[in-house]
Amino acid sequence: MAAAPTFETLLYAVEDGIATITLNRPDKLNAFTARMAQELIAAFDATDADDAVGAVIVTGAGRGFCAGADLSAGAATFDYEARGEAAREEVKVDGVNRDSGGRVTLRIFDSLKPVIAAVNGPAVGIGVTMQLAMDIRIASENARFGFVFARRGIAPEACSSWFLPRLVGISQALEWCYSGRVFPAAEAKEGGLVRSIHAPDDLLPAARAIAREIIDNTAPVSIAITRQMMWRGLTASHPMEAHRADSRAIQARGAALDAREGVTSFLEKRQPAYPNKVSSDLPDIWPYWETPKFK
Repeated sequence: MAAAPTFETLLYAVEDGIATITLNRPDKLNAFTARMAQELIAAFDATDADDAVGAVIVTGAGRGFCAGADLSAGAATFDYEARGEAAREEVKVDGVNRDSGGRVTLRIFDSLKPVIAAVNGPAVGIGVTMQLAMDIRIASENARFGFVFARRGIAPEACSSWFLPRLVGISQALEWCYSGRVFPAAEAKEGGLVRSIHAPDDLLPAARAIAREIIDNTAPVSIAITRQMMWRGLTASHPMEAHRADSRAIQARGAALDAREGVTSFLEKRQPAYPNKVSSDLPDIWPYWETPKFK
């Protein structure tokens, strides 16, 4: 097992194959900062590199998940030039500063492990858009959500204009972003944003139960491939692209030790013990989808 990294704005722990990343600025309702963005990217680098991690849970410390961007810079919060060099990204896209929330969601999009959001309280702005690249979102009864960008005079960020309509449909996405209002967990579930709602004390146990179902019964390399096939497939222009990826995946996996173990354990009516590792045995099944990876 890899040594657990330490962070200023996050708590990071791995137990029984589950990595829990906890946004940890509870006195600020876990408001998002440039440091938190850097540390979230590093945390997902760590989960990908650690074969002991089979699933990731992201939650918040205290009574909030993430209250959005830290507004302590006042009127200059979203103005890179006014805030000076410290607010600017060293790497730019098309000659402009990269949105730090987008860097986080792109890193989560590239995750090789399934990601579960356990939304324990208010999740506003980047607090909700960072969840969109996560695979399963469950919410506490105390959770609140808000795509508040138009109410702050800015625009949707963190790649949410790509993720949100794909998750909930264009009409629902536009209504939430047009109004900018904060809405309860029940509305988030009705609109398809979250899977289920739980009593506060039941939230993390429910997230862990979902993670356990995955970890205890499936091959990690198969999960990594499945995750990327599904997400990347959202932009495929024709099902032939999926057929190509499927064919490569079946050929690579069918010859792997995991496939032998999967069939044998089923026939022997026992729990599987998959030998292949994500760190060393992940096949490249989509070379024709090569795109620059922004870290």
